[in-house]
Formats: sequence, structure tokens, C-alpha cells
Amino acid sequence: MNSELTLSQTQLKVDEWIKQYGVRYFSELTNLAILMEEVGEVARIMSRKYGEQSFKESDKEKSLADELADVFFVLVCIANQTNIDLEDAFLKNIQKKTIRDSERHIKNKKLE
Repeated sequence: MNSELTLSQTQLKVDEWIKQYGVRYFSELTNLAILMEEVGEVARIMSRKYGEQSFKESDKEKSLADELADVFFVLVCIANQTNIDLEDAFLKNIQKKTIRDSERHIKNKKLE
């Protein structure tokens, strides 16, 4: 498996997987609900690993990497369904952030 995928290649790979194994995409709203559920799993793991909550027995085997991959997969599904080119959107978003924040964080006394 190629470990270096562009976002466009990732979107194509998810689309191919859905068509081969998933039969079809869930509706956009169903995928939104799944995305929220997966983000909740990430929060559960992080609050136990990096926060003050202790692990439940059922959570000890959970993998943060696997849960983040689940979030990413569903996010890509939503992008595919809504005809969003994530590569283009991400590059535009980085450009927006650079223009907006080029000096903001550097001048933030709290970040020194």
C-alpha cells in the first residue's frame, strides 16, 4: 500500500472502497452523525490518555490512530458526497490562515 497519498488520491480511494465494499454512501446527515460519534471516540481516548480521566477496561485497547483514521474516513466521505475537493479546500484554507494569522501568534504574549 502506498503510504504517500495526496488528498485527491485519498478521496478516490475512499470512493472506490465505498463502491466495492460499502455498496453506497450513507446520506450526508447519517455521515454527519457518524462523524460526531467518531469524534466522541477520539475525545474519550484523549481525555483518558492525556487528561485526568482513568481508562475503563473497555477503552484500554482503543487506538487513537485508528479512531483518527475513522474520523478522517467519514470526513472524506462527506467531502466526496458534497463535491468538495479536499486538496484544493485545504490549500485555500492554509492560505487564508497565513494571511490572517501571519503575525497574530508570533505577537501573542501568552504563547511566549
